[in-house]
Amino acid sequence: MNKRYFISGVIATLSSFALLLTSCGDKKSREVWESTESFESGGKLKVVATTTMVQDLVRVIGGDDLEVYGLMGEGVDPHSYEERPSDIMALKSADIIFYNGLHLEEKLQERLEKMANTHAVTAGIDRSLLIIPEEKYDAYADPHVWGDPKLWSRTILIVVEALSTKDPKNGDKYADRGAAYLAELTELDNWARERLGQVSAEQRVLVTSHDAFMYYARAFDFEVKAIDGLAPGDKVGPKKVKELVQFIKDRKLKMIFPESAVNSKGIKAIAKDAGVSVSEHELFSDATGELGEMETINGEAYDLGTYTGMIKHNVNAIVEGLK
Repeated sequence: MNKRYFISGVIATLSSFALLLTSCGDKKSREVWESTESFESGGKLKVVATTTMVQDLVRVIGGDDLEVYGLMGEGVDPHSYEERPSDIMALKSADIIFYNGLHLEEKLQERLEKMANTHAVTAGIDRSLLIIPEEKYDAYADPHVWGDPKLWSRTILIVVEALSTKDPKNGDKYADRGAAYLAELTELDNWARERLGQVSAEQRVLVTSHDAFMYYARAFDFEVKAIDGLAPGDKVGPKKVKELVQFIKDRKLKMIFPESAVNSKGIKAIAKDAGVSVSEHELFSDATGELGEMETINGEAYDLGTYTGMIKHNVNAIVEGLK
């Protein structure tokens, strides 16, 4: 697929939604949402999406045929997110609701499962492809599936089918955009593999603030270690912290990485004890960056508020830190 054509299409889509996507549905978003016609009376579909990754997925496939209300924004931890009154109003008035699932939105998921027209975008991923962590979450799969672009591409069909069922007149457009996005994510995966090939086998270790990169590690042949568990609030004991410090020393790692949605105090303390550098670039784990914020590395510019930009930022930060 022509990458330039795809990127120009995404940029056009993003500009249409710049006023709609905010961290918690600000006043401007509510005014736009409430002033539009209902879908039944000829207006566009009103869609609520939870995390920034899900919002981007819906934006790309829905294009300008949707009005999207984003519950969460950059730097937001979805594990502990609690909806605000404005979010509750949006959920009640939405035609369709998309969320990650796999208990990522821990405090929201029970409510979402009881509502009509809700769709977990991870529902189409076969359980055999999911990682079941050996900790208190062993009843659930690791929800951080977006770390693997190929696995995340399996969410596309869920969105295409849900939108097409609700809005059949635009079904062909949703399907076409979904196919284009699948090609883009395949290209992204190939790019990431080639770029990460610059990191030696000895340095292919990712130490982060919380355990959000297991799918990433499996996809790109990395080992991962983290201070906290699947959610930033899952603290490990002093013994495991000492073990992590010794691990970093033994492996002679060049750098460890903070995360955008997690306080960096813990990772900095580990770095000090281990005598290792901390990357100046926070990795995006549970949320993308800010929509519209551009980053340029090696002559290539990308939007940090998109899934593609999120992955490219992380890959570039890791390569520059460990190669």
